[in-house]
Amino acid sequence: MEIYTFSKYSSIIINNITILLMNLCVKKEMGVMYNDEIDYKLYGDDMQFVEIELDPGETVIAESGSMMMMDNEIQMQTIFGDGSQKSGGFFGKLGGAAKRVITGEGLFMTAFTNYGSYKETVSFASPYPGKIIPIDLRYFGGKIICQKDAFLCAAKGVSVGIDFRRKLGAGFFGGEGFILQKLEGDGMAFIHAGGTIVRRTLMPGQTLKIDTGCLVAMTKDINYDIQFVGGIKNSLFGGEGIFFATLTGPGDVWVQSLPFSRLAARVFSAAPQAGGESVGEGSILGRLGDLFQD
Repeated sequence: MEIYTFSKYSSIIINNITILLMNLCVKKEMGVMYNDEIDYKLYGDDMQFVEIELDPGETVIAESGSMMMMDNEIQMQTIFGDGSQKSGGFFGKLGGAAKRVITGEGLFMTAFTNYGSYKETVSFASPYPGKIIPIDLRYFGGKIICQKDAFLCAAKGVSVGIDFRRKLGAGFFGGEGFILQKLEGDGMAFIHAGGTIVRRTLMPGQTLKIDTGCLVAMTKDINYDIQFVGGIKNSLFGGEGIFFATLTGPGDVWVQSLPFSRLAARVFSAAPQAGGESVGEGSILGRLGDLFQD
């Protein structure tokens, strides 16, 4: 039977520590980011919210105003910038905040941290009818490009930045402008969109044509461009606009059935202040029935 002396134990411990430090250095050189690992559960169908389970010390970042409820040991803190660990220093945080303003978001985000001794939960709700899409960035090359207002929440360490569209056609007529939002890291991120969400996997060279407002997100290798619908009648009377958005693989694409802009336009057009027609709910008299209401 082999007897381990103190010196032998200490050498084993030192070797293990050395190996661990070497692995950390290698990961740092490879650009690996470390995000909190979070568990989650989705509730609802068309008006969803996501419940995030945090271990002691774990943190989730979210858009301001998206929190629905949280346990007692969860504490929230307003942060300046995108909340990622790599935005160090004042100027780094200022740059992250500037990127968020460009994408149409606010200057500040909110961080929710579990300061208790046990697992605690915090829930976030989407701001309009639709779906919440959980995305594990590790399986998509550490980067997802999405529409400007799609981000809901993410594990601490996920960077929320901008992705500039270099093609003039895609910038002017692609429906999303020149600036899209990008999420980078190796943790969980949650985005939201309107209606029903469809994920399509495109093979190399395979192209998908979609309405310019229906794009939710895409992986980094997708080629995003626009294409003329073709034909005067199609352009003027087809009701689908003048351009399609074309997405060419390889990669994954998420498409929404009801963009918020389309929903808002229908609601606005039906509003009486905008000249829309009011429908008398539950009455065959319509506007005449309103005269007899209290």
